[in-house]
Amino acid sequence: MRGNVRIPGAKNAGFKLMIASLLSDEISTITNIPYIRDVIAVKKIIEALGARVEFSDDTMQISGGITSAQVPEELGVKSRASFMYLPVLLHRFKKGTVSTPMGDRIGMRPINWFLEGLGKMGVTIQAQEGEISAEAPNGLVGCEYIFPKNSHTVTEALILAATLAKGKTKLINAAAEPEVDELISFLNQMGAKINRVKPREIEIEGATSLKGAVHQVMTDRNEVVTFSCMALGTGGDIKIENVDSRFIRAFEEQIIVCGGGIKKVGLNLNVFYNQKLKATNIQTSPYPGFMTDWQSLWIALMTQAVGESIIHETIFENRFECVKNLLKMGANIELFNPIVENPEEVYNFEWDERSKQFLHAVKVHGPNPLHHATLEVSDIRAGATLVFAALMAEGKSEIYGIEHIERGYEDLEGRLERLGARITKVE
Repeated sequence: MRGNVRIPGAKNAGFKLMIASLLSDEISTITNIPYIRDVIAVKKIIEALGARVEFSDDTMQISGGITSAQVPEELGVKSRASFMYLPVLLHRFKKGTVSTPMGDRIGMRPINWFLEGLGKMGVTIQAQEGEISAEAPNGLVGCEYIFPKNSHTVTEALILAATLAKGKTKLINAAAEPEVDELISFLNQMGAKINRVKPREIEIEGATSLKGAVHQVMTDRNEVVTFSCMALGTGGDIKIENVDSRFIRAFEEQIIVCGGGIKKVGLNLNVFYNQKLKATNIQTSPYPGFMTDWQSLWIALMTQAVGESIIHETIFENRFECVKNLLKMGANIELFNPIVENPEEVYNFEWDERSKQFLHAVKVHGPNPLHHATLEVSDIRAGATLVFAALMAEGKSEIYGIEHIERGYEDLEGRLERLGARITKVE
């Protein structure tokens, strides 16, 4: 595949800014928003809560005057971040009800840490199957909360809770991902008082009120990695536009290690096939490490590399759903458990009897030609991985469950077609 592709705003930042805008009655304008299913789902929830949303091109205007303290079950149950509405509802109504989170089948979500943090802020919580109800008759108060493990979304949710809480909140061992700082930047523009005092420590001085803001969403680093892998795996040359390389350095290092070509000019990243790819050893980790969202794409790429590659997943306990589909395509991959002396410290999820039943690493033997197959998507990144694998494979593959892909990628098939792929979306 060859040509240019432009990267839109980050899914994992954009829809959370939309939720954050509800902390003010004033209009917020968010630009560079991707037109994807996750964004549309949040738009529907915001409208169901009583706010007004206008979405044109890549710009969204939200007036945060919400009138309901409950996220409709039929909408909230489809969201993996449904609990992020709870701080907004508590600040606006001193009570709120949301559905328990669902989403991609990649492992347990550490919502218990979120509920524990809310409890320290003076919130009374009733959690039952399928629903969480909370009350804070006297409002939220600041607290100190230490995260047991790195949690991107729970860090963001507790930031929302602390933004309008009385007094100071200190979040220790908080997530350092750039999308978290994106949320902090947006909230500070709204009038919040949030400061990252250390790489993993955030202090929030509760504000009395917030105003509307205008903000441009950061580039989606997961899309940059997706198209980079596709360039290398298809023997191609793709110039990726609108890239902030600060947030993908761990990935760029692996491009060099495996023998791929990479050039950076301003906000453009040129990734190209340079020589036979070499095997690599990777362990996923929180930012600034190699991101868990990238590992399935890297597994597919390593099927074309010379030697044995090892990818060790430490963020989610069950994120190798793509492997069974790659095996159907002729890949030579083994799932295994590496010897880990201190799993409680190495793994970012809660290490218990449940997590022990899963295999947490793969060996990929290559190079190995792939062939066509009928494939079923399980989550967003696995979906992009299967599209990538089908592009490398001989013959015509059919991929079902593309609604997962559409949750995180805007017009993926159209952009790939313009790069030379032969791909058709069938309604």
